[in-house]
Amino acid sequence: MSDKRVTLYDSTLRDGAQTQGIDFSPADKELIAHELDAIGIDYIEGGWPGANATDDAFFANPPELKRARLTAFGMTRRAGRSADNDPSLTAVLSSPAKTICIFGKTWDFQAEIALGVDLEENIKMIADTIEHACTKSDDVMFDAEHFFDGYKANKDYAVNCLKAAYDAGAHWVVLCDTNGGTLPDEIERIVTEITQHIPGSNLGIHCHDDTGNAVANSLAAVRAGARQIQGTLNGLGERCGNANLVTLIPTLQLKMGYETGLTDDDLTRLTHLSRMLDERLNRQPNRSAPYVGESAFAHKGGVHASAVEKNPATYEHIEPEKIGNRRHIVVSDQSGRSNILARFREAGIDIDPKDKRVAKLVETVKEQEFNGYAYDGAEASFELLARRALGAVPDYFHCTSFKVLDERRWNENGDLVTSSEATVKLDVQGESHMAVAEGNGPVNALDAAIRKVLSGIYPQLEDLRLVDYKVRILTPGAGTRAVTRVMIESADKNGEHWSTVGVSANIIDASYNALRDSIIYKLHRDGAVDSHS
Repeated sequence: MSDKRVTLYDSTLRDGAQTQGIDFSPADKELIAHELDAIGIDYIEGGWPGANATDDAFFANPPELKRARLTAFGMTRRAGRSADNDPSLTAVLSSPAKTICIFGKTWDFQAEIALGVDLEENIKMIADTIEHACTKSDDVMFDAEHFFDGYKANKDYAVNCLKAAYDAGAHWVVLCDTNGGTLPDEIERIVTEITQHIPGSNLGIHCHDDTGNAVANSLAAVRAGARQIQGTLNGLGERCGNANLVTLIPTLQLKMGYETGLTDDDLTRLTHLSRMLDERLNRQPNRSAPYVGESAFAHKGGVHASAVEKNPATYEHIEPEKIGNRRHIVVSDQSGRSNILARFREAGIDIDPKDKRVAKLVETVKEQEFNGYAYDGAEASFELLARRALGAVPDYFHCTSFKVLDERRWNENGDLVTSSEATVKLDVQGESHMAVAEGNGPVNALDAAIRKVLSGIYPQLEDLRLVDYKVRILTPGAGTRAVTRVMIESADKNGEHWSTVGVSANIIDASYNALRDSIIYKLHRDGAVDSHS
């Protein structure tokens, strides 16, 4: 491996889950893992097996990764137990993950106070755990928690902890700035010193962002010789977050000349990946985010806009297309065509870039996004929008009306009962149909009623299932009259997942729009035929 190669370790699915207000579902974790794998991340940390029900569900049915190595996270054996007789460690080592990441204390204060063990016992715990883990996996890492504080407090002890892990077989020894208080000059000096004990090719860096320096600290560590960076998408994490891989990756490749697992084509998906994650988590994307923010290449009217049109490098440090973003001239809004064409290619749609329908679709997308639609997290809805603009989607069914009734009451036993009933009227292949169904909530009832009609006509829908449903308030100032955006994730028996979006001031109407797109996308993808189209 080239000395310019930097290994990328993503901990979004665990560190990111510690972000205030974020609660990943197993479906969230699976989708994010697939996106990370597709873009070329080397390691994807799935979570801590045995720690909670979500991580257990994720590792019980792990995603099939093509480029990345799935990693399980855990801690050193507990004091007074052997490594092969520690239930927590056994759960981690028994997972299907190919790589194991074990964290342990390297700060003498933490070992004595937090763990309540003497310093020699802590070193034994590290060595025993890593040695045992190496019998289960050929790729074991040691996450040196609170390393930089430990190094500044007791240099010899902190180094001895690292050596214990490395000598026991750890492939990577990762230096953690756990409380995010170390500055770039300190990081570079200390990592340089550590390379005298552990080869840089086996050193990683894991920085938190409590001083706003996590990205700078990670880059300083790379300059000093470390060749693995740990971080999260969009810098998610507890307190102020972790080093932001979305910022680090293009900086490493486009600014510093380092190599990662991402190709030039992979880089063009960074903006989509960043915004997809935010939409998935019902978070407002950071417009000012470096590289990928909506305003990262935005130029307001006047001198700047004029200068950019003549020479983009005047105010743009890179070409926005390299990371999948776009130039945005605020006054004229002449942008978006290249993004639309890139999305066409991803969807397998072949069209002449000069086709007049492309320009029309660009304007349609802008209008839809102004109205609240977000297609970065709903690729299936975007593909349908594009194909409809090209006249390539059959009219599989038409909903002439639907009605949903919700009831909340107490039964004769005094128990609270809620129920939902939906009635739909559909025109399908020239015939009118009506169906009524009950469900666990209005959306489930509406879905059940639509399926009652369509499943007998289109057998392709038999394995369609809804795996996630999210609502986002777009106009919070309007209170209960707010416009809502609904995103639905669907899947089939082949493990294919797709997301659709609907927007309306009526949450049931928004849900129907997303549900309709999900069904139509499945039918079109599976080649269903509408004899009346």
